[in-house]
Parts: sequence; structure tokens; C-alpha cells
Amino acid sequence: MGDGPLVFALGASADPGFAVASDLGIALSAHEEREFDDGEHKSRSLANVRGRDVYVIHSLHADGAQSPNDKLLRLLFFIGSLRDAAAARVTAVVPYLAYARKDQRSKSRDPVTTRYVAAFFEAAGAGCVVTLDVHNVAAFENAFRIPTVNLEAAPLLAARCASLVGDEPVSVVSPDAGGIKRADRFRRHFAALLGRPVGAAFAEKHRSEGVVRGDALVGEVKGAVALIVDDLIAAGHTVDRAARSCLAHGAKRVLVAASHGLFAGEAAQVLGASPIERIVVTDAVTPLRADAALAGRVERVPTAGLFAAAIARLNAGGSIEELLER
Repeated sequence: MGDGPLVFALGASADPGFAVASDLGIALSAHEEREFDDGEHKSRSLANVRGRDVYVIHSLHADGAQSPNDKLLRLLFFIGSLRDAAAARVTAVVPYLAYARKDQRSKSRDPVTTRYVAAFFEAAGAGCVVTLDVHNVAAFENAFRIPTVNLEAAPLLAARCASLVGDEPVSVVSPDAGGIKRADRFRRHFAALLGRPVGAAFAEKHRSEGVVRGDALVGEVKGAVALIVDDLIAAGHTVDRAARSCLAHGAKRVLVAASHGLFAGEAAQVLGASPIERIVVTDAVTPLRADAALAGRVERVPTAGLFAAAIARLNAGGSIEELLER
């Protein structure tokens, strides 16, 4: 499939795409994106993709200009155009995958939107989808009939959190029962990184009609730094409630590590008034308006090296499992 990968980055993903390409030692491939007066658009490659292994980077989170729906459609159309231009394989590199949380029916006749999104990628001609810390890995893998790669941000987040914790005792906290396995994987990695035992706890959470309830905490956080671990932060109610519960049970202070900082809706108000000391997220979601209100409390760790390593291995037929284990 040619001499090496071609990498494109659409729209607001241009800066992260440039960082990934730089880590690969190549330039981003040129493309054109045009907007029309009637609201339609088109995008096309300006590079010859015939017979090449092509990667398209686009993170599907809402921003001030485009919704997840806008970004998803643009990505699908571009993938289709690359296949029409005879690309040998097109891989969608989606740092944040929209609709990944809607992977099951919670009410009668609910849509299973994750499965529909998978069908869209397959229909457009994607040969593989690469993402970072989807909400439910099993549901993500089962939804697709093409190869998928779920990268994990835990090593990146843990490295930064280790410097914030220092020599203090620490307990890794899941903000709900559903995230216990994720938090425990992080805890084991964090304990190995620190070279000492790390405690575990989880908070009670019940959500109904968008309202989060529950104050109980299972585990031990007294006298320790409580490090709340989650896959994403939207409005912030879940981590805020968990943080207050940790402090009520004797935690010295509270940190949060999450793969995706969406900071949507009331996030600026909720987290601005929260006792959380620091929130560490990845740059899979680019800074949004809420970030300004949370200045000094939110920091982002770069993911370009991780995505570049995945692209290099996929292009060369290397082992993604080895990358994840490392």
C-alpha cells in the first residue's frame, strides 16, 4: 500500500493532526474543504491517494462552529471520496467518537446509536476505526464489522497525576459502579508507576431524567488524595458529586483524571463551584468555551505520540496489543 501512510486532518482537528504527522515524521496531506451558500459542503484530497494507506483524523465533539452530526457527516463524505479515488485502505482516526455512550436501549424503542454510527463508517468505506477510551469497549467492538482499535489514555493521565500526588497516600475512585473496572485498571497501572499500594473506592450514582443522585461511598479515602477516574466529563455533575462525597468521607483533597473533557452545558458553573482541585484530561477534545472559566484547574495531556504510534503500527502491520501493553 504505497511507501508509507498518508495522513489528513479535517476542520478543527488540523492542529492535533499536525502534531500526529510531526510525530510520524511526515507532513499532513493536502485537502480542500468548501462551504456553499445553501449550507452544503464538499471536501476532497489534493494528494494522489491511489493504492495508498490513508488515515483521516477528526474528533467528533461539538465546538462553537460544528455539531457532532456535522463533523460525522463530513468525515464520512471524505472517507467515501478517498475510496472513490482508489485509496487502498482508509482508517478513521477519531480521538473522540460521538454517540459511543448510546450503546444500549435504556427505554422502550430507544435507538442503539453506536450501532448505526458503525454502519455509517462501514457504508462509507472505512477499513478500520481508531479511537481513544470509548465508553464501553465491548459494545464498541461488537457494533463494528470492520477492525477497531481502542487506545487507552491511562498511562498518559497517570504520569501527570503521579506528579500531582507526590508522596501522599492516594485512593483511585470510580464515580459510579459502572466505571469500577476502568478505575481498577487505572489503579493497578498507577500503583506500578508509584511503586506503592493505591487504595480503591467507588461512589454511588443514580441518574434519572438527567438528575444525578447518591451520596454513599464504598472504600477508603480518609486521609488520602482521592483521584476520581472516568472516561469523560460532560456537564460535570457526576465528578462533582463524587468529589463532595470523598471529602465528606475524609479525603484530604480531590483530583480528577478523565480521557475526554467535553465540559458541556453547565460545566463551567458546576465545576467552577466544585471542590475539585485539578482536572487532568487529554487533548482528544480541543479546548472549548468552558475551559476559560476553569482556567488554572484544567490541564490537557497530549495524545499525538499515542496516535502516531498506532498509525505507524497499523501501516507496517505491527502489533497494536504490544502498544497497549507497553
